[in-house]
Amino acid sequence: MSSRVDAGARRSRREEDRRTEGQGPDMRRVAYRETHSSRAAVAIVAAVLVTVLAAYGLLEAAVHAIGQPAWLIEPQVAAQRLVELPAGISPLLLGAVGAVLAMAGLIFLLNGVLPGRRARHLLAGTGQASGGPAVVVDDEVIASSLARRARLAANVTPEQVMVVVSQRQVLVNVRPMSGVPVDGGTVLAAVQDELDQMELEPSPEARVNVTPTGVIGA
Repeated sequence: MSSRVDAGARRSRREEDRRTEGQGPDMRRVAYRETHSSRAAVAIVAAVLVTVLAAYGLLEAAVHAIGQPAWLIEPQVAAQRLVELPAGISPLLLGAVGAVLAMAGLIFLLNGVLPGRRARHLLAGTGQASGGPAVVVDDEVIASSLARRARLAANVTPEQVMVVVSQRQVLVNVRPMSGVPVDGGTVLAAVQDELDQMELEPSPEARVNVTPTGVIGA
């Protein structure tokens, strides 16, 4: 009798665990939102522009329908002027307006096409795959850690090391002391070891640039 009770209790606990897991957050989606910028602001701006233009067109059409003078310009006159371009307008002004419109269109296009990644990396082995929380690290923190490791490997001061971290690449610039050579391979191995310990996702490729001119020590 007791074995049946224990089996039933174990089944109940397993069902409760499954329900709890199903109610948990989707860590993959959470990590994506933390590492990618939102396009809500651009979408709102586009929606407002379209709404304003549509409202203005509706207003002009309604005014024209009731036989009243146009609020700004008659729809037929506006269409006729568009057809007759560039007649009646300064080439300089037309070029400026075209450049502004092209720039605005390019901004909207790039925001819709590009992934919009933030300056952050996700630690591999965290999140939904591991069943635990997702760990997101700012690129500034990564650059600080790599700069410290590169400084120790090159035996230079913090001011002589600059690290730039992007999604796919880590660039380490080292300025050695004048007359004291720095082995770029040693610095690269140290930086790569630090990256391997971090297990970033996506994993960037490390590059080390040792400047030919050094600085004068104090």
